[in-house]
Formats: sequence, structure tokens, C-alpha cells
Amino acid sequence: MKKTLIASAIAAATFSGAVAAQESNMPTVYGNIQYVVVHDNIDGGDSTIEHADNGSTLGIKHDHEIAPGVTGFFKLELEGLNADDKDAEGDNAGLNELDEAYIGVKGDSFGQVWVGSDDSTFESAIDEIANFYEYADLNLGGGFETGEGDLIQYKTPSFGGLTLGAAVQINGDGDDAALSDKSGNKSYPYQLAATYSVDAIELAVAMDSNDGAGGVNNENTYGVRASYSMDALRLTGLYKTRKDVGDVWGVLGIYTMGSNQFALSYEMATADDAADTEVNTLTAQALHNLSDNMYVYVEGYLGGGDDGVYGVANKSERSQAAVGAVYYF
Repeated sequence: MKKTLIASAIAAATFSGAVAAQESNMPTVYGNIQYVVVHDNIDGGDSTIEHADNGSTLGIKHDHEIAPGVTGFFKLELEGLNADDKDAEGDNAGLNELDEAYIGVKGDSFGQVWVGSDDSTFESAIDEIANFYEYADLNLGGGFETGEGDLIQYKTPSFGGLTLGAAVQINGDGDDAALSDKSGNKSYPYQLAATYSVDAIELAVAMDSNDGAGGVNNENTYGVRASYSMDALRLTGLYKTRKDVGDVWGVLGIYTMGSNQFALSYEMATADDAADTEVNTLTAQALHNLSDNMYVYVEGYLGGGDDGVYGVANKSERSQAAVGAVYYF
């Protein structure tokens, strides 16, 4: 009887330990549902209202120790859920779009290298303003052409606050141009970035070679960003330029007060065309965290610039109001 009880106890302990070890190595499933109601008005043009899915996603990620100090990791994130419309059909139904998918290895001594689809090195280093807002339809991100797929990226460890990054996109002549923005010709566009952080200040510089097929030209895009963070306040300024395409600059301020967040930004782009056409966007946000898993927000966008920038002759104003809610886990 006692031997049986002891054996059972040992078996139970062994089983529990195995289960605990197995559970500790389980992948993490995460996701969100994002709803937004948007009113869009173009002076002299269309005025619309829409209830939409604002980018709901479902993802899975995992990492494990390959060797002491070396970790392998992967991430797969899908979007395109169209959570606002259960009658969506065909290409508009289900998780039918890839947002991120990559595998890699990282270590304290050598940094991180990963392969697949992810935010690019240039975007992560420079495009803070456009990536900050929830709806962001009128924000002036981009200006570079190396995409987020077929990337090999590398980031060094921090050397006294200095981090270096690089990315190359492999566009082979065997790629299916019909399924992407590529022409089917071989090209290897690349990006380089450096970020330096000390105390409350963060400085970043980056470039994109824009050598991929099908672009406006293959002149380099250069970008710089400076950010200052102190307690509840963060201030950011950025500038991007590309020869024969144009220049973009912007400033952003974010203030956090308890469960509330307030932001205000101004962006302006000037095109390298005969008229030096200008477009600008003023954006404001108020966001409230209802809990650790849910928040609501209001965003307002006021776009302006030279006549015709929004498709209406002799007019140059566009406004958007977005009210949204996000539940994430």
C-alpha cells in the first residue's frame, strides 16, 4: 500500500514536472479586435462615414534557448479579419493577409538576426509619427520603397547606447510579380540605420537604397529623427528626403496622464515637381485605457496644402474624425 502510494506520488510529481516544463515552452497566442468609425470630408468633394475593422490581428510567437546566451525565436501574425462584416466573402473574408512572419536568433554578444516579413530597419528607426496613430490615413509616412517582405535584417547589441541595424531585401527573378509589387527582375535593395540613446535623448539616422524594381527612381532616401522623453512627456522631430521625389518633416508631442494619453503632431511634405507641391497634416489624439486589455480613442485629422492635392481643383482641405476601440490580449 505504502509503496503504491509512494510510486503514485513519484509518478504524479514526474508527470507534473513534465507538464510544467512543456507548458513553459508553449508558444504565446495573442491578438486584437479593432473597430473604428470614420467621417471623411474633402472640401468640394465627397463626404463619407464608415464603420470598419482597423487592422484586427491574430498571432503566435515563441522563443527557446538554443545554447547558453543564444535564443531562437519566431513570430507569425495574420490580419484581414474584417471583423466589422460577417458577410464578407472571397478575398475580404477571414485572416487572409500576412502582417509579420519571421524566424531568427539573438544573443547578448552578437545582437539579433532575423529573416522574413517585418517592419523594416528604416521604418523602425525613423517613421515614428505615422506609426504612432491608430487610424493614420492622412499621416505622411513612407517615402522609401524597400518593403517589409523577403528581408534579412540584423541589429547589433547596444554599444554604450549606440545600436546599428541593416537590412537587405532579396528580390529574385523567380519571384511571382503577379503576387507582389515586384517586376520579376533580380534586385537587392538595402537599408542601414544607427540609433543612439543616452538618458532622455534618442537620435536616429537611416537610409534606404530604393533599388527594388518598379520604383520612381533608385535615389537613396535619407532620414533623421530626434526624440526626447521625460516622465510623462515625449517629443519627436523627424526629416526625410529623397532626390527628385521630395522632402517630409514632422513634429510630435505625446503626454501621458494616468490612464489617458494625448498627442498632437504636424507634418509637411514638399514634392520635387515643377510646382513644389505641398501637403500638410495636423493630427490630434485623445486615448483612454479602460483596462490592461482595452482602450478607446478619438483622433482628428486636418489636411491641407496646395490646390488639387486631394483631387478637387481649387480646393485644398480634407478632414477626418475617427472614434475607435481596441481589445487585445
